[in-house]
Amino acid sequence: MDIRVKTGKLTRQPADALVVGLFEGEKRLSGEITELDKALEGAIAQSIKQERLTGKLSESEIFYSVGALSASLIAVIGLGKKNEFTKDKLRGAIAGLCRTLRQKKAYSIAIQPLGAGVGKVTTADASQAITEGAILGLYTFRRHITKKPEYKEVKEITIVSTSAHTSVIKSGIEKGRILSEACILARDMVNEPSNYMAPADIARIARDIASQHKLDLTILEKDEMAKLGMGGVLSVSQGSCQKPKFILLSYTGRTAQTVDLALVGKGVTFDSGGISIKPSDGMGDMKGDMAGAASVIAAMSAIVQLKPSLNVTAVVAAVENMPSGCAYKPGDVVKTMNGKTIEVITTDAEGRITLADALSYVNAKIKAKNIIDVATLTGACVVALGHVCSAVFTNKQELADRVLAASKKAGELSWQMPMFEEYKEQNKSDVADIKNTGGRPGGAITAAQFLAEFAGGTPWVHMDIAGVDLSDKEHGYLVKGATGIPVRTLVNLALDMAQK
Repeated sequence: MDIRVKTGKLTRQPADALVVGLFEGEKRLSGEITELDKALEGAIAQSIKQERLTGKLSESEIFYSVGALSASLIAVIGLGKKNEFTKDKLRGAIAGLCRTLRQKKAYSIAIQPLGAGVGKVTTADASQAITEGAILGLYTFRRHITKKPEYKEVKEITIVSTSAHTSVIKSGIEKGRILSEACILARDMVNEPSNYMAPADIARIARDIASQHKLDLTILEKDEMAKLGMGGVLSVSQGSCQKPKFILLSYTGRTAQTVDLALVGKGVTFDSGGISIKPSDGMGDMKGDMAGAASVIAAMSAIVQLKPSLNVTAVVAAVENMPSGCAYKPGDVVKTMNGKTIEVITTDAEGRITLADALSYVNAKIKAKNIIDVATLTGACVVALGHVCSAVFTNKQELADRVLAASKKAGELSWQMPMFEEYKEQNKSDVADIKNTGGRPGGAITAAQFLAEFAGGTPWVHMDIAGVDLSDKEHGYLVKGATGIPVRTLVNLALDMAQK
C-alpha cells in the first residue's frame, strides 16, 4: 500500500473515498467538511441533526456522491470527545474505517491529518497514527489460503494538507510505516504454523534482517551452546528433532562498545508441554509461544531504520518443546550457563528455563546496561490481567517507568506487577538451587522471580505477554490472530533511551 502526502484541497482529490473527521458533540460544520456537505446537498448536517452521526469514537457513516465530486464515497469518522483525543484513538478509528472502506471497494482513500493540533497530537503524530491504523488494520495473513479473497486490497492513501506541513507529514508517514512493517513482521512470524516457523526459520529471518540492514549477526549451534554450558536451552530442546538456535542480532548506534539495551525474547516455536503434555484443546495456538522472539527480532528491524544513538542487541534461544524418548522429564535437574541448577517440576514451564540461559549469556558475554525480556510466559498472567495488557515486572523502577511510558505511547497497554521477596519462597527446591515453578498461586509473579535470579543485578524488566500476543477478534488496529505486541513499545523505548 502506497501512503503519501499531497498539497491542495481534500474535495479535489481523485480518490474512491474522501475521509473527514467529526468530534463528539460538534454540531456546527467547518472547513472542508462544509464543502463536502454542500456537495451532498446537506446530507452530513442532516445526519448530525437526526443524531445518526454523533462523532462518537470510531462511529462512521458513509455517504454516496453522485457526480458532485470526483470521489464516489464520503466517509465521516467519529473522533470521540475532543478533550480525550489521543494518537492511539485516532489509530484505532482509522483502522476500523479502512476495513469498512475496503468492503465498499474503495481502493484509494484521501484524508486530512485528522485531529492535528488537538491536545498533544501534532501533525506528525496524526500522520503516523493514520499510517499505522491503515497498515495494521488492513493486515491479513493468507499465506496458506489458496482461494482468492472476496475483496481487493486498498492500494493508496493520500494525506492531504497545506504545503507548510508536507515535511512533517512525510516524517510521520515514514515513522508509521517503519513501525507498522516491524509489527507485521512479528505478526507474520507468530501466525505461521510451527512447521514453517521452526528454530532454523527464526534464524533465517534474523539472517535476512541482518543482511538487509547491515546488522551484526551471530547464530550459535548446539555444540557451541554445550561448550558454554547452556543446559537449560539444550534440555528443553532435546525432545525435538528440531535443532536449537541461539541468535544474537546487534545494532550499533553509537561508537561506545557498551550495549545499552538487550532485548531477550522467548523463542519456543511450538510448546506441546513436553512430557507434561498440554491438553489437546487449544494446543495449536502454541505455535505462537515464540511471540517474544518475534517481537524482539522485529523491533530490531525498526530500530536500525530509525537510527537511535544507542547500541541494542536482540537475544533469542529458539527451541521446540516436544515429548519423546529423548525429552527432559519432571524431576530432572538442569544446570544453566551461570552455574545455577534447576529442579524441573513440570516440562511445561520450559520458557523460563531457556530464558535462564539467555539472561545468563547477556550478563556474562554482552554485559548489557539494561535488559528487557519478552515472553508468553504464564497462563497465570492471563488469569490476572486477561487479554487487555501485558504484565511488567522489574528489579529497577526507573527502567520499568520507561517501559510503561513507551507502552502508553504505543497504545500497547501494560501494568506493573509486584515483586515482593516473599514470593521467592515458592520457588525453593529441596534438590537444586531453584525449581521451575512455584505452583499456581501468584504464578506470573513467581515466574518473574525465577527469571530475576538470572538477570542478577542488571537493571531488568520482564514483560509477560501471554494474554496479548493473540486476538480472537477485530478491534481497532488489532485483527484476528497475532497482534505484534509489544514491538512498537520496544522501539519507543529504544528511541526514548537514546534521547536521555
